[in-house]
Amino acid sequence: MLDIKPYFQKNDFTLYHGDSIELLNKMEPETVDMIFADPPYNLSNGGMSVHAGRRVKVDKGDWDKSKGFEDDYDFHERWLDACRRVLKPEGTLWVSGTYHSIYQCGHAMQKLGYHILNDIAWFKPNASPNLSCRFFTASHESIIWARKDKKAKHLFNYKAMKEGEWLGDLIKKPGKQMRSVWAIGSPKPDEKRFGKHPTQKPLALLQRIVLASTNKGDLVLDPFSGGATTGLAAVANGRRYIGIDTEKKYLDLSKLRFMSM
Repeated sequence: MLDIKPYFQKNDFTLYHGDSIELLNKMEPETVDMIFADPPYNLSNGGMSVHAGRRVKVDKGDWDKSKGFEDDYDFHERWLDACRRVLKPEGTLWVSGTYHSIYQCGHAMQKLGYHILNDIAWFKPNASPNLSCRFFTASHESIIWARKDKKAKHLFNYKAMKEGEWLGDLIKKPGKQMRSVWAIGSPKPDEKRFGKHPTQKPLALLQRIVLASTNKGDLVLDPFSGGATTGLAAVANGRRYIGIDTEKKYLDLSKLRFMSM
């Protein structure tokens, strides 16, 4: 897939260290079945939030700082274009974000020719409170699901979504069609026992995404791998995984999480 040495590789789990756009542009085109991307939300602006009942800064790192509307949009357009190149014609892309980033991503996706299939509202029953008491408490993230080509036939495992057991989701009714609002809590303590990424997603969320839009043996890619939750969900369900991240400390965290499976 890439003519460079992986940072870590074992069985169907592969991690690369570097800039995602540069590495994606070196990959063979049309080789990836599904991409999940959790790009920077550009939230690290010195604000405050609540975590575990304590006030904490929302600053996550330089990678999460806004560079201004035009530069932020240009970044989203470039990584989305690089992802589109490596997706198979029938491949799909999932992009997660808050209102700080998701609308730019959605606009850029349509500009590049992606065809949006759904927007998922990931409802967080245990969301942190709003400290200022001047806004509604943010208790969801948006996830856009799109296919590469409007004319292609994308994969959707309808029966698995309808008839599967989705424990803990107070919205999903047994035997009923899965709706576009998912109630899934934050990562469980066991998912953070080796450390955590500041924007870590719950394993239950990624398992649902992987099972909805891939088959066993398919290749799943995450250009902002973080703690590799996408990868854990992929390999646990018989898929192959490639993750890319700029931070070695999170790649090392990913290795620990994978080796403990």
